Amino acid sequence: MSINLDELTSWDADWSQLSVLVTGIGVTGFSVADTLAELGASVMVIDGQDTEHNRQAADTLKIVGVKEVLLGQEAVQGLPDPAATGGRIDVVITSPGWRPDNPVLVAAQKADIPIWGDIEFAWRVRQRHGKRTAKWVALTGTNGKTTVATMAQAMARAQGLEAIAVGNVGTPILDAIRYPEGYDLLIVELSSFQLHWIQHIEPEASVVLNLAEDHLDWHGGFPNYTAAKAKIYENTRIAAIYNDEEPETMRMVEEADVIEGCRAIGITTDTPQRSMVGVVDDLLVDRAFLTNRASQAYELAQFSDIGNPAPKHMVFNALAAAALVRAVGVEPAAIQAGLRSYEPEPHRIQSVAHFHDVLWVDDSKGTNPHATDAALATYDPIIWIAGGLAKGASYDELVRHHQERLKAVILIGTDQAPIVEALQRHAPEVPIYTDYLKDTTVEFANGSAVMREVVNLAHRIADPHDTVLLSPAAASMDQFANYNVRGEAFTQAIAQLLSDINYPGH
Repeated sequence: MSINLDELTSWDADWSQLSVLVTGIGVTGFSVADTLAELGASVMVIDGQDTEHNRQAADTLKIVGVKEVLLGQEAVQGLPDPAATGGRIDVVITSPGWRPDNPVLVAAQKADIPIWGDIEFAWRVRQRHGKRTAKWVALTGTNGKTTVATMAQAMARAQGLEAIAVGNVGTPILDAIRYPEGYDLLIVELSSFQLHWIQHIEPEASVVLNLAEDHLDWHGGFPNYTAAKAKIYENTRIAAIYNDEEPETMRMVEEADVIEGCRAIGITTDTPQRSMVGVVDDLLVDRAFLTNRASQAYELAQFSDIGNPAPKHMVFNALAAAALVRAVGVEPAAIQAGLRSYEPEPHRIQSVAHFHDVLWVDDSKGTNPHATDAALATYDPIIWIAGGLAKGASYDELVRHHQERLKAVILIGTDQAPIVEALQRHAPEVPIYTDYLKDTTVEFANGSAVMREVVNLAHRIADPHDTVLLSPAAASMDQFANYNVRGEAFTQAIAQLLSDINYPGH
């Protein structure tokens, strides 16, 4: 039986005749398979990791109606045997982390089987009879996505909207769509992986916050990475928002095929021109979402509503969040109220200790050079803890820009060579520490044990008024499960140090 995928554009469409292969049984893949089972589709799930956690997830999915779950490397070497899928696969829905060159996805493309991501699927089932349909605003960028998404959520909620940040931010978008009461607004944070597989969504507003080298191994180069990010502007309805300080984002807007009537809105941390949000003195102002923008501006918030002091990158993030929700009618008073109630995310330029007149800062969320740039710009002098999985990134510009702030560099992670080479080229006088494991029984892969040695070393070389900054500028998965675990290992190692030196009050 031939299935017309173009007819599957609401929850109430007939999904029961669809045969779907879901790749991945993590948070995203589980939510996709669970939703498809509820819709009555025939579902098979595959994942290369045969772990206890995945086996438990597989058992749960089978209970709710998933036809088959295959785990282990043999399950991901290509498309499954046709006998296991009823003779056909109508569509593959892939989890974001699966690279396009994965053998399963390559085989699907060769067989002309459509491949969707979870966001494409979510867009198709967003409408359901008898339930309110949420508006979408969408954001992406190399850095700052989660901060902007959660800021926008706080602003929208201050307006009284049922709003939630979803997607790459943590809550699977399909979980939000299945929420019984529905939402007024979904703030959809999108990674470049998710954008790669999108075919058609229509957000009310969209923004690319910034662009820097990241995930080049996944995308096969910076042009492909940039092209994936640019897809967020396609079919935007009200406001295509760009970073005025990064011309590439403006070019993306200019080249995007948006809905008739959509406006280009700029963000600047300087004085805004018409159709921009920006800064006047210590105020965040809006010259975009008002009728008389030629001669007037709305005051949205004060710097003190963000923090004291308010770092430049946080001012930008607040302006981006404000632009997204202003596009859907959130009032200036709610922008300010949302910023005042906003709780910053953990592991992002977070002061975690201050003793012996040395400040210790956790920026484990600095997973690439662009993210770490903001952290290095905030302190001076710095003992910088860096390294991990570089993902093909270059560190020359980062080191060149901040060389005068660096007192010493302690390297962790497996991919140290790119940072070492950049330091040797641009900051040859800065000491680099790589051989610091006093306990030779500690395995390098034991991130927590390594972090304890790193923290002890930083304590020995730190002087009053120094800042010890964990901002690795690299991914964490070589030594840690994720950046959260890396940041927690840092703070736990500091707590152990305080106990060891019998610091008063600990």
